[in-house]
Amino acid sequence: MKSELNDRVPLRQLIVFGAGGLIPIALFNIAGQLIGLIGNISLGLSAFWLGVILIIPRVWDAVSDPIVGHLSDNTRTRWGRRRPYVLVGGISVALSFVMMWWVPKHESVISWFPSEGAFQWFQLSYILVSVLIFFSACTVFEIPHGALGMEITPNSHERTRLFSAKSFFGNLFAMATPWLFALAGMEIFKGPGGSEADGMRYVSILIAIFLIPASIWWFLDLKEPENVEIKTVSNEKRSSFWADMKYIVQNKNFIYLVVTVFTLAMGFNFVSLLNYYISIFYIYGGDKAAAGPLLGINGTIWAITGLLAVFPLNWLSPKMGKRNTLILSIALMVLAQVAKIFCYSKEYPYLMVIPTILLSAGMLFFFTLSTSMLADICDEDDLRSGKRAEGSYYSVYWWFIKMGSAFASLVTGLLIIFTQFDEAQVTRVDDLRGSVNEIRAELGKAEPSKPLQEFLVKAEQKAEALKQHLATEFQGGESSSTHRELLLQNVDNIQNELKNLNAMQRIERIPPSVDVSLAQLTQQTPQSLFMMRLIEISLPIILSLISLLFALKYPLTNQRCEEIQEALKKRNAGLPQPSH
Repeated sequence: MKSELNDRVPLRQLIVFGAGGLIPIALFNIAGQLIGLIGNISLGLSAFWLGVILIIPRVWDAVSDPIVGHLSDNTRTRWGRRRPYVLVGGISVALSFVMMWWVPKHESVISWFPSEGAFQWFQLSYILVSVLIFFSACTVFEIPHGALGMEITPNSHERTRLFSAKSFFGNLFAMATPWLFALAGMEIFKGPGGSEADGMRYVSILIAIFLIPASIWWFLDLKEPENVEIKTVSNEKRSSFWADMKYIVQNKNFIYLVVTVFTLAMGFNFVSLLNYYISIFYIYGGDKAAAGPLLGINGTIWAITGLLAVFPLNWLSPKMGKRNTLILSIALMVLAQVAKIFCYSKEYPYLMVIPTILLSAGMLFFFTLSTSMLADICDEDDLRSGKRAEGSYYSVYWWFIKMGSAFASLVTGLLIIFTQFDEAQVTRVDDLRGSVNEIRAELGKAEPSKPLQEFLVKAEQKAEALKQHLATEFQGGESSSTHRELLLQNVDNIQNELKNLNAMQRIERIPPSVDVSLAQLTQQTPQSLFMMRLIEISLPIILSLISLLFALKYPLTNQRCEEIQEALKKRNAGLPQPSH
C-alpha cells in the first residue's frame, strides 16, 4: 500500500529523528560491551563479577523502562509528551557516559584499602553505580523517543522507513565506535604507561562534547504528531501504571513478537563480547595493538552494512510483508554464524568481514522491523480499545529485551570463566609491558625524571609477580602444562634481560628479545580459545532457530495491517466500519 501524501514523513523529521539512534544503537552497545572487556583485560577485574554487577543496571533498566513509558504517555506539557524527556535524557547520557570511564585506579586511592581484593571490590562498586546512572539516562531518552517514532505517522510502511532512518544514523555514528578501543589504546590518550582504561577517559569526553548540543537539537526540531488519533490523547483520562502493564501483557500478538525478539537477542547477547576475545587472543595471539585495526575495520564494515541495508529493507518489506522479511533476517544471521567456522582464520584474519556483513544486514532487518511491527500492534489495540499507549507498549517491549540483556551479562561472565580465560595473566603482562615502555620513554629523554635503575627494579617486580601467577595460580589445567612452561620460559628471558640492563653502566636501548617475549606472554591456552569459538558460533544458531518458530506464528500479516489502518481512518473520520 502506497503512503498517502499527508502520511509521508518529511525529510527533515526523518533526519532529526534518525539521528537519535546514536544513543540506543551506538552508546548503549559501547557501555554493554567495552565496560566488561576493559574492566576484565585492562583493570584485571573478574569476568564473573563484572557479569554479576552488570545484571543489576539491566534489571533496574527493565523496571525503569515501563515507569518512564507510563510517565511519558501521561505527560502533558507545552512542549508535548515526549520532547522534554528527550532533552533531559540526552544531556544526562552525555554526562554519565564520561563518569562511567573514570574508574579510580591511582596508587593514592589504592593505598586506602587493606588489600588488592578490597580495592577491586571498590572498583566494581564504582562501575555498578556509574552504569546504573548511565542506563537510567538512556531510558529517559530512548523510551519517549521510540514512542514518538511510532506516533509520527499512522502509515505502517512509513514507520518502517522512520525506524530505518534511526538504524541508518545509529549505524552511521556506530562506524566510529569500533575504533574507540583502538583510540583508547593510543599513547596520546592512555599515556606511555597506561592502558585502554586510561584512554577511554579522554575519548568519552570527546563524545560528550558532541552529544550535548545534539540533545538540544533533537528537542528543538522534533515535532510531536498532529494527526487526529494523537490529538485525542490530550482528552484521554490518565490511567494507572499497573492497569496499563496488566493490559499490555495480555495482548497475544504482542507476546508473540516479544518472545521472537527476546529469544534471538539472548542468543547474540550471550556471546557478543566473545568476538573481541576471539579477535584479540585467537587470531592475534593476545596482541591488542595488532587486533585494534581489525576490530575497527570490522566494526566499520558492520556499520556501513547497516547503513546500506536500510535500502533493501524498505524495498523488501512492502513486497514480502514484515513477517516474511523478519524470517529472512533470521536466516541471514544463522548463515553468518555458520560462516564463522571458516572465517575465524589466523592466516586470513580479514575473512571476518564475511560473517560481519551477513550478521549486520540480518540484525538491521530484524530489529528495525520488530519496532515497526510493534507500532502495528498499537494500531490493532487502538482499533479494539480506542486507546493510544505507544509509550507503555514500547517500554514493556524493551523491558523484556533488557531483562534478556541482564541475564546475558551473567551468562557472558560465566561463559568466559567456563572457557578458563586467564584475565590475571593479561593484566600482569600489561603491567610488565607498561614498565618496559616507561623505561623506553625515559631512554628517549635528554634528562630522565628518575634514575633508570628505579624503573628497572619496578619492571623486575612486575615480571616476578607474573611468574608467581603462572607458577602457582595458572588455570589452564594439566593438558596446558606445555603452554605454561613456554610462558614461564619467556618470563625468565625477560628477567635475565632486565638484570643485564641493571648491571650496565650505560643503557642505550631495550633489547628486541624483550618485546618478542612479551608478545609470547599474551597467548591464552588452545583449549580456552577453542571453547570460545565453539560457544560463540553455536549458541546463537540454536536460539535463532527457536526464535524462527515463534516468528512463523505471528498473525499480523501485511493484509491484516492494511485492514486495520483503513478501519482506523474510517473510525476517526466518523464513517461506518465493517464488522469483523
